[in-house]
Amino acid sequence: MPLDVTDFQTEVLDASQNTPILVDFWAPWCGPCRTLGPILEKLDAEANGAWKLAKVNTDQMPEVSAQFGIRGIPAVKMIVDGEVVDEFTGALPEYAVKQWLEKALPSETANRVGEAEAALLAGDTVRAEEALEAALIDEPTNAAASALLSRLVVFRDPQRALGLAANGMSGEAVHVQMSEAVRALVQVMETQETDLPLEDGAEHAARALGTLRAQDLETTIQSLLALLQTNRYYHDDFARKAGVALFTVLGPEHEITRKHRRTFDMWLY
Repeated sequence: MPLDVTDFQTEVLDASQNTPILVDFWAPWCGPCRTLGPILEKLDAEANGAWKLAKVNTDQMPEVSAQFGIRGIPAVKMIVDGEVVDEFTGALPEYAVKQWLEKALPSETANRVGEAEAALLAGDTVRAEEALEAALIDEPTNAAASALLSRLVVFRDPQRALGLAANGMSGEAVHVQMSEAVRALVQVMETQETDLPLEDGAEHAARALGTLRAQDLETTIQSLLALLQTNRYYHDDFARKAGVALFTVLGPEHEITRKHRRTFDMWLY
């Protein structure tokens, strides 16, 4: 049951030392508040105590609203250990609130995803994969972990990567983008040489397919560049789709991306 706050210090700030408190700043005259409120109450009932919903009527508690800089309602803030850790303003649909909660709530899974992201930035894919595998044991459908892991396994286990990418499609925009790239890359790798049209550029496309499967990515990009220069629109933009998907999966810091992305884009545009 949501709590109608009367003592913010005790019921929210102090209570958040033990359980995350989701605070809904609202008012009876606010139409979007009446849309969002039932969604929050439904999710609160489904949370089984993982977090608690507290409702603050801004008309009755203007000093608290001023303290937290409320300028528009509904305004939602997640408070953990007395501090705001995440927030949003406006009425979101239920699926978007769920996505926000996944990111906002403290959890071991979130910590492991954060560890994996840091490892990826440092180029340590082994540690990143270990952290993501552990995260998915705890939470098998976690979108962030699924999307990140899909890019790490796509070459050695394309079918598993597709399954992970399907989970990643329910995440934030960055995870959707990665999941779409993984799916596109698997589709390219599954293309058969016999499916390639016998026209200018066919030899470059065939070489790109073979070297991509063998993970000779330098030769893959060189072949795709040669294909762009020979026949820009060959086989329904094969070179563009393959190259963009590969660069996205590798990430901006990968040596292949840093070396070739600018040249590749120049030939595209």
